[in-house]
Amino acid sequence: MSSSSGEPLAVVAVHGVGYRDARATAEQVRAAHLQSWTRHLADGMGIETSRLALDFAYYAHLLHTGPTVQGTQDTDELQDPLAKELTAAWLAELGAPRPVAQGALTMPLRYVASWVAKKFSLDGRLTELFIRVFFREVAAYLADVDSPARAAVREGVAARIARHRPRVVLAHSLGTVVAYEALHAHPELQVELLVTLGSPLALPHGVFDRLVPGPTGAPPARPLRRSAGRCCAVGEHRGSRRPGGHPAPACPSLHRNQRGPHRSHSPDLRIPPR
Repeated sequence: MSSSSGEPLAVVAVHGVGYRDARATAEQVRAAHLQSWTRHLADGMGIETSRLALDFAYYAHLLHTGPTVQGTQDTDELQDPLAKELTAAWLAELGAPRPVAQGALTMPLRYVASWVAKKFSLDGRLTELFIRVFFREVAAYLADVDSPARAAVREGVAARIARHRPRVVLAHSLGTVVAYEALHAHPELQVELLVTLGSPLALPHGVFDRLVPGPTGAPPARPLRRSAGRCCAVGEHRGSRRPGGHPAPACPSLHRNQRGPHRSHSPDLRIPPR
């Protein structure tokens, strides 16, 4: 996508998990990632950074508002029952044997991480770290529909979009869930394109069933290993916002490396008309 007027392309980036930095202020973290995302996105698109007007929606600090309790958040194991449940659902979608998938509920984390690492030829230590960080933060966001943290994250991202008025929202990982809910909660935010990267939106019995508003379509029978590289207008993504209330399919997830544990899904996220 390019700007026909010659103006820089306005983009808001919404990050995924693992972005919290307790040593810096939220604005310092946001400013640092704003620079790096602009540089890498321009490089990937083969354009000068001056052709992009990117803003960065940082929210990780809003998911970690309480003090760290020694022996709980510092542990190598997942303590949150929802985090364990999400891990089990994810393992089942990856085709893990039932003892492995169910082991996420009771067995040490290294047990299930070793299965994933072996199946996808990954580093075992990094795989365990990914599972621990990813599912802790996803569970923190999805734990309660009405939680102050979830509302603060959603509204913070919506405010950043409203302020920057982008043509494109580029969301990664947990950020795709936040962007989905923020755009639905604020139909006045008119953006042309939502691009999702490494999205867990369609994870059955996990993320998919906890989205607000809930999709009317069903998640795919199996996760996609590759994407066709298509995307759709957010106006079509938010089917309930169309005149007449006719639902429309959601934007598919786009990312190039869809092998491995963080591959994306392409659900039909249709919202019932109001």
